[in-house]
Amino acid sequence: MAIPGTGTSILAGALAGIGASACCVGPFVLVSLGIGGAWVGTLVALEPFRPVFIAVTIAFLGLAYRGLYLAPEACAPGRECADPQIRSRQRTVFWVVTLVVLALVGAPYAAPLFP
Repeated sequence: MAIPGTGTSILAGALAGIGASACCVGPFVLVSLGIGGAWVGTLVALEPFRPVFIAVTIAFLGLAYRGLYLAPEACAPGRECADPQIRSRQRTVFWVVTLVVLALVGAPYAAPLFP
């Protein structure tokens, strides 16, 4: 890891984003995969918690952004955090995860636009 804790923030942000979309995107994905049943409808019960999941997602992705772009680079030479390839890879993972999470969080708001 380029900066300790950044990978954890990215993972936590991704999990919170999945939680934010579990009420709406989750049942759609499960039914699309052929997994169904009465229990899939119970995922709609997570809808009241959606704003909390979105806030947690933004907080963790913000922490990851801070760790990757705004934190001062205080790293001893020879440590893995001094390797620019690792930092570059971590930034790429951050942006890929951010795009996926934005798509998951925004899907319920964009769904009415598609008939």
